Amino acid sequence: MSNLTLILLAAGSSSRFELDVKKQWLRIESQPLWQFVAQKLEKTQLFSKIIITSSSDDIEFMKNYANFTFIQGGDTRQASLKNALVEVESEFVLVSDIARACISEDFLKKIIQKSSNADCVVPYLKLTDTIVYEDRTIDRDKVKRIQTPQLSKTSTLINALKTDEEFTDESSAIVANGGSRAFILGEEDAHKITHIQDLNKIPCLLPPSKDTLSGTGFDVHAFDENTTMFLGGIKIDSDFGFKAHSDGDVAIHALIDALLGAAGMGDIGMMFPDTSDEYKGIDSKKLLKRVVTKLYNFGFVIINTDLTIAAQKPRIGKYKLQMRKTIAHILNIDMAKVNIKATTTEKLGFIGRGEGVGVIANANLQYFDWTKQENFKVED
Repeated sequence: MSNLTLILLAAGSSSRFELDVKKQWLRIESQPLWQFVAQKLEKTQLFSKIIITSSSDDIEFMKNYANFTFIQGGDTRQASLKNALVEVESEFVLVSDIARACISEDFLKKIIQKSSNADCVVPYLKLTDTIVYEDRTIDRDKVKRIQTPQLSKTSTLINALKTDEEFTDESSAIVANGGSRAFILGEEDAHKITHIQDLNKIPCLLPPSKDTLSGTGFDVHAFDENTTMFLGGIKIDSDFGFKAHSDGDVAIHALIDALLGAAGMGDIGMMFPDTSDEYKGIDSKKLLKRVVTKLYNFGFVIINTDLTIAAQKPRIGKYKLQMRKTIAHILNIDMAKVNIKATTTEKLGFIGRGEGVGVIANANLQYFDWTKQENFKVED
């Protein structure tokens, strides 16, 4: 159906998922969930265009993975959908959630076949249990569990959303605006991931890859007699500090680049540009904490790190243990998995002349293994 656009909603915060990782970044082998779903649906060749909504924190990283149309979402599902509809040129639009990961091609075709029956085609599931509403038993045959994806006439959906009233699905907005909807029996396998326990009900998801991802960081800073020295996250007794936009902690900066490199997330200059007043004089540990939070949100786990500090001066031997403790605490790993080495350059180069310090850092990551969570129980 060449006049059909697919919108996948992936801008949510996953607040009900109850884990640090956002559900859209759970890895299916090596693919994040959103990419797995999008490419699975792309292979059906049913869509002229695929649009993915994303949060402002995620969108640039998503663009590194696949060549879809990415649109920044809003504060609500409906706001995200409105943003995406601006990019839709086709007569019909199919809207689904990234969290509905196992939609079959046959199911999609059944929905599409009903496109001429109403302004919106809505899949639903029957209820088999007794239903009580406000202490009154009601006829369960008159109750439907509404699913996505839902297929709508684009112009009808756009008009229906020209309101401040919030709707939880497209069909409700269309009906409230005087449109019609046609129901089609849904699929149990098209279950939506809301809580981690829902992963038990998603048959098409493979566990994450056990690959180890390595990254390297390198940074140098010249000395400055008018600043205080911070290195490896701690204050160093010294008559000089570093010349830098931030506090100049060259070890933390190299570590950030190593972590970002392992995750494929660019570099420290992209994330914290030195042209921004927001980062002027900032404690580099705050930058590292932001990076660590983002890594965990995006489905990575930090395994270990190794830093080599090249300095003719100051001598840092007595500070290495405290550096390890400080960095390990921020990375949320055991101190034994943080290694700090110190060396000189035998008085060669700008380091050897006592003009500054250079640091090389290495970091290793793995994908968050959602199959091993204590609250993820495989049903008998």
